[in-house]
Amino acid sequence: MKQLIVLLLSVACLTTGCTDKDDDVNEVNIRIKNVSNLTFNEVQVGDAEEPHMNISPDDFSEYIIYETAYRYAYIQIQSGAETYTLQPIDFVGETELPIGFYTYELNITGEGDIELNFVID
Repeated sequence: MKQLIVLLLSVACLTTGCTDKDDDVNEVNIRIKNVSNLTFNEVQVGDAEEPHMNISPDDFSEYIIYETAYRYAYIQIQSGAETYTLQPIDFVGETELPIGFYTYELNITGEGDIELNFVID
C-alpha cells in the first residue's frame, strides 16, 4: 500500500511538473538582452505600445507580446541622455516570426551603432 501511494504521488508530480513555457503560447513573445556595458532605460521595438524598461548590462527584460515581428526591427534605445537607433530599410524577403519566444540581444558599439543578434528561445 505504501508503495502504491509513493507511485501515485510520483506520477502526479511528473505529470503536473513537466510543463514548458511553450505549451500555452499563442503569440510572438520578444524580450531584450542587454549585452552592452550601458544600462538601457527604455527600448522601443517597432511600433509596440509598450517599451522594454530598465535593462541592466547582461540582464533580460520581460517578454512582451507582438502582433507581428521579424528577425530584426526598428529599435530605439534610451540610455541616460543618449538615444541610439537601428532603422531597417525594409523587410523585403523576410517572413513573420511564428508563434514562440525570442530574444533580441542588443549591444551598442563604440561608434554608437546598435548591434542586434536574434535568438530563438
